[in-house]
Amino acid sequence: MESTGPAAAVAWLAAAAPDPEACRREWERTSLGIALLPAGRLWDLLVVPGRLGRPAAALFEQLPGGGPALYDPGDDSVAFFVPAGTAARWIGTGVRGAGQGTWVMVPHPLRTGRGLRWLLPPDGSGALTDPMVLELLLHEAAAGLSGPAEHC
Repeated sequence: MESTGPAAAVAWLAAAAPDPEACRREWERTSLGIALLPAGRLWDLLVVPGRLGRPAAALFEQLPGGGPALYDPGDDSVAFFVPAGTAARWIGTGVRGAGQGTWVMVPHPLRTGRGLRWLLPPDGSGALTDPMVLELLLHEAAAGLSGPAEHC
C-alpha cells in the first residue's frame, strides 16, 4: 500500500510538476501557497459549478476511495481530480475539462482558509475520482437541487 499523509500528499502533487522541488519551493515561498501544475500528466480535472460540485463532494466524503477536489469561490466551482485522459473524453453540459496542455493553480495540500482550497484533500495515495461515480453523484446532486427542500 502506498504511503499516505501530509508529506505523501505534497510528494504526490509535486510529482506532476516538471520540477517537483521547484513546485515545493513555490508553495513555501508564496503567501497564497499556490503552485501552477500541468494537468494531463498524472491527472485531469473536471470542473463543475459549485451548486452541483459541493453536494457531490459531500456525497464523496461518505464513500471510500474518492479522489481530491478543489473549491474555487472566485467562480464558485469544484474541480475533481480524475484519471489522465478523462477531460478529452468527457461529454457533459456545464462541465469543463482541464487535461493535456492545461496548467492549473493548485494549493498546498495543507492549505486552509479563503480562496482556492481543498474540499477533499489528497491523501498522498494517488487515489483519483472515478469518472463514472462522479457522474452518478452529480446526477444525485442535481436531483437534490430540484427537490422541495431546496434552499439557497
